[in-house]
Amino acid sequence: MFSSCLRGFTPGTPVPPTIIKTCTPASPRLKYLSLGVLVLQTTSLVLTMRYSRTLKEDGPLYLASSAVVSAELLKILVCTLLVFKENNFSMRLLKEEIVNKPVETLKLAIPAGIYTLQNNLLYVALSNLDAATYQVTYQLKILTTALFSVSMLGKRLGLYQWLSLLFLMAGVTLVQWPTESEGDTEQLILSAGSQFVGLMAVLMACVSSGFAGVYFEKILKETKQSVWVRNIQLGLFSFVFGFVGMIVYDGEMVRELGMFQGYNAVTCTVVALQALGGLVIAVVIKYADNILKGFATSLSIIVSTLISYFLLEDFNPTGVFFLGAVLVIAATFLYSNECKPASGSTIKV
Repeated sequence: MFSSCLRGFTPGTPVPPTIIKTCTPASPRLKYLSLGVLVLQTTSLVLTMRYSRTLKEDGPLYLASSAVVSAELLKILVCTLLVFKENNFSMRLLKEEIVNKPVETLKLAIPAGIYTLQNNLLYVALSNLDAATYQVTYQLKILTTALFSVSMLGKRLGLYQWLSLLFLMAGVTLVQWPTESEGDTEQLILSAGSQFVGLMAVLMACVSSGFAGVYFEKILKETKQSVWVRNIQLGLFSFVFGFVGMIVYDGEMVRELGMFQGYNAVTCTVVALQALGGLVIAVVIKYADNILKGFATSLSIIVSTLISYFLLEDFNPTGVFFLGAVLVIAATFLYSNECKPASGSTIKV
């Protein structure tokens, strides 16, 4: 049973910053397998989402709001099956924890609403930014999580962690530094405007990710519910918020062409990765220490950069970008390895 080891982990969201109890030491083979799974999940969702938003096909593009709603439905279904399996296919636990405890359930409305906003923002970001730039910039969630942890949970950061946050801000600034480009002036203006929209979406997603993750962590520390039950509660609220948002912003298109307009194999893959990716990580994350997670983040940035350049052909790296990426990678290692947790302590994801 993974619940005791995975309290605080939020499946289905771009890697949410929560607390997980340290588990028993894993064999080297399991650690390397965990590294591979972490890199695969982190990069595959970003790259497939970017590819799906830039794919040129006949017919309308799928609605991002619809994909968010579909992912929440799938996540609820999978978590419900996991709860059934853990409780001999009995509905008793769900009734006790969700129906009979409305106040506890309502506490999840705030993070659910923020996670729904965050998931929609990620589609906006990857519709306007290449995968490599997005991957590096999205590491600012480390900064927002740290600040919210200090202000909401009263945590104290060490000297090297504060230094790593400075490296992080410097690195992201360099990655977003404007470069001189040749071409049509009007097209360059449109490109700059699109990049600004993508940057604002990533920054808002980082803030929402930091706040929702720390808020969720605070709730989990106050209760002893199963992590799968908590994610069902999150999913129910997220589905409602996502569905309302879809009707409000894309209601006319939904009425004309349906909720699943523009869906294809790539779209279904994106939905599955968004819903199930977090659950897969929940299974393997207990074998990954801070160094391994730092490697996973670094390799994910490198893989995204290579695929964006060679396959998607939507990214032209510069020396300034590489310098910023190196600073961000260094900041990730420095922040996560400031303190080596002792047995029974907690580590950050």
